[in-house]
Amino acid sequence: MHPEKEILPGLDMRPMAIGDLEEALKIEKASFPNPWSYGQFESELKNPVSNALVASAPFEGSEVLAGYIIYWTVHGEAHILNIAVNPLLRRRGIAAFLLRESLARMRRTLVFEVFLEVRKSNAAARALYRRFGFREAYERKNYYGDEDAIVMTLVF
Repeated sequence: MHPEKEILPGLDMRPMAIGDLEEALKIEKASFPNPWSYGQFESELKNPVSNALVASAPFEGSEVLAGYIIYWTVHGEAHILNIAVNPLLRRRGIAAFLLRESLARMRRTLVFEVFLEVRKSNAAARALYRRFGFREAYERKNYYGDEDAIVMTLVF
């Protein structure tokens, strides 16, 4: 099976809304050792350079928040700040879907370079980004407080 193949039927992407924040916060807390707060998510919805998007899909009889991505676009550059997938729906192509769709949106808005930070220990995320053409540029020591970050870049 190809790693970017969408496995979850009915997957759709739309802008994040205030009503999504409680579910996004649950996913955030299950995904990261230093999760964002409700206020951090809320401020991204008000930030004019922020793009906060969610993937939703039918699952076990109801529509669920499958994952989200948040990135900034400023003067031809994009910075991916956060991407996470509902723990119940991991390994079903959702992160690849979010990344693929977001990169397509970035290209349409004339972004020419994308960068992000990822935990040095997060081999799965680093492999996903490499599949989309990102390259590891350098390390930021103690970026997460408890771990170094790898800065990855993609030039269109």
